[in-house]
Amino acid sequence: EGLAVLVVGVLLPAASADGCPAGGERASKQGRSRHRREQLWVFGDSYADTGNLGNLGRELTHAWYDPYGKTFPRRPAGRFSDGRVLTDFVASALGMRTPVAYKARRRASRETLARGMNFAVGGAGVLDTGNFQRNISAQIDLFQTMHHSPGCRAGSGKRTALVVVSGNDYAYAADKDNGTSVRDRAAIAYIPTVVRELGGQLRRLRDEAGMRRVVVTNLHPMGCTPTFTRLLNYTGCDPLANAGAAQHNAALRSVLGALDPNNRTFLLLDVHTPFAAFLLNDDNNGDSDNKKFKSTLRPCCESFRPDGYCGEEDENGTRQYTLCDDPGRYFYWDDVHPTQAAWVAVAGTFRAAVKSFLST
Repeated sequence: EGLAVLVVGVLLPAASADGCPAGGERASKQGRSRHRREQLWVFGDSYADTGNLGNLGRELTHAWYDPYGKTFPRRPAGRFSDGRVLTDFVASALGMRTPVAYKARRRASRETLARGMNFAVGGAGVLDTGNFQRNISAQIDLFQTMHHSPGCRAGSGKRTALVVVSGNDYAYAADKDNGTSVRDRAAIAYIPTVVRELGGQLRRLRDEAGMRRVVVTNLHPMGCTPTFTRLLNYTGCDPLANAGAAQHNAALRSVLGALDPNNRTFLLLDVHTPFAAFLLNDDNNGDSDNKKFKSTLRPCCESFRPDGYCGEEDENGTRQYTLCDDPGRYFYWDDVHPTQAAWVAVAGTFRAAVKSFLST
């Protein structure tokens, strides 16, 4: 199999032309008094999306339907999990509330808008992924367009960008080819192109968008997502997909080293190490009641069919999936997305590093 597809979806709506864009401030005393506050600007995919994917129905946009949001906010709200996602925990490390999703900007208060905004959308990639979503470059374009609107100026607050890349580019490359081993090789061959483009966009955030700090994720061990482990009866991970993730991560470290030799602007947010600690450690896959997660390779929400999806219903409204009793005991929520409990555990490993880096 190729690297796992995170989601599919639709194009985000165009930016509003009325009012001052989020994070920008009118040239006024009020604006000047606020312009040093912390801001978080988020770019990426479904691991970071907090409600930007449009609702096109259950099959295409699962996150707006049960059982998503079961833990938080106890209803479907566009997050690809039972609860909170990576963006929420990075914001918490900054000591701030989660920034508003771009899609919800018109309903947000000016105080909320001043904290930044989340442009990440499920299905997006560094490059085009065939999902008709804004890729990272287009998301940054949108940020810059909003801040160049007439009558507004970008606030000079402490801007931090969070860039989350979780593998959609490689899923797209794999899906363009046929066969099993060929698909994986196609994805792995795409790594230099993806990482080179990602490096260009990271440079752009620093040099053109005025980000004071840029936090960028590496890839988790993608061969351990249930999309792959289901094929092995949830007994192990796909080694080739994991090797691809490791190659991406090595290339990204090299790019960041060239961009920022002194580590002043960019922080590599290592999600791979904690994911691997939970997913590849045999102690976490046994039957002990004392381990953190009851299940790491099998998802809480499991479709009946390999090509089905969490939340699927038949024409009579009957569930076509099973749902665990306690998502807090499972690492994965669905075929590719972690539970809130998994994100809590992962965030515990990087919270101190993020706080330290962003406080300097």
